[in-house]
Amino acid sequence: MKATVYKSTGSWYILRDDAGNIFNARIKGKLKIDGITSTNPVAVGDVVVVEMENELESTLTISAVDQRKNYITRISPHNKNQHHIIASNLDQSLLFATLKDPKTSQGFIDRFLITSEAYHIPSIIVFNKSDLYRKKELEKFAEVRDIYEAIGYKVMSMSIEKNEGVAEVEALLKDKTTLLSGHSGVGKSSFINIIFPELKLRTQDVSGWSGKGLHTTTFAEMFDCSFGGRVIDTPGIRELGLVDIPKQELSHYFPEMRALINDCQFNNCLHMNEPGCAVKAAVADGHIHMERYVSYCNILDKTEERSW
Repeated sequence: MKATVYKSTGSWYILRDDAGNIFNARIKGKLKIDGITSTNPVAVGDVVVVEMENELESTLTISAVDQRKNYITRISPHNKNQHHIIASNLDQSLLFATLKDPKTSQGFIDRFLITSEAYHIPSIIVFNKSDLYRKKELEKFAEVRDIYEAIGYKVMSMSIEKNEGVAEVEALLKDKTTLLSGHSGVGKSSFINIIFPELKLRTQDVSGWSGKGLHTTTFAEMFDCSFGGRVIDTPGIRELGLVDIPKQELSHYFPEMRALINDCQFNNCLHMNEPGCAVKAAVADGHIHMERYVSYCNILDKTEERSW
């Protein structure tokens, strides 16, 4: 029998089969997945093979995981030398960002987009709390939107507070499995409460003393949309360390750089100090935005060579 993982609490999993039946399950012994080393062998979105353990209590054991279409990872919050699979079998990812209360850094946005590119997951950026934007934020939004739309990303503006742009974002979810991500405090839980009012997810204001959102979601969890499609809510992520991306490959996950890689004089060009670099030439003539190049350099500098 097969079922899909809807929630993981680390030791127990909530599964749903094709008929809509819900089960509790745990992993059978030591479950190893070839080629993947992570702190969690089973993730939300996985299709798993299960066996009945206790019919009276409807508990199952997970004996295998079907091959994933894709998955997205982050550095384990408990061990920076391991990675943690956030979710699997995704059609797209929606990154919630804000320009105020709390402010999402461009570096965080870029790291999220790189991770999505690396795992072949299309990304959309949604800037929430547009009701708080004044002249400075409106100008910044226009600049950021232009940067990302020019390289192929969809960028949207939304105010949950004023119910502006919410229907347009909701329409993106239809018939797709969508990962929702972002810092705590950017409005993910408020958005989910609009789509699934019966859930009554806890929301919290941004903590005044730090300006950072407070965590309201502890474990990833998937929900079925009434209009078709599924949404995976994730814990608010403060930092998103890149996993398993060698320095040599980093530029492959910047679409505007990827298009020029073969034009560099050297095939192992890191686009830093090498002569004949097509990427640096494109930065100089304005075809690659300087902020994206600075972001690339900062991320490259912090990228550690790892072997899992």
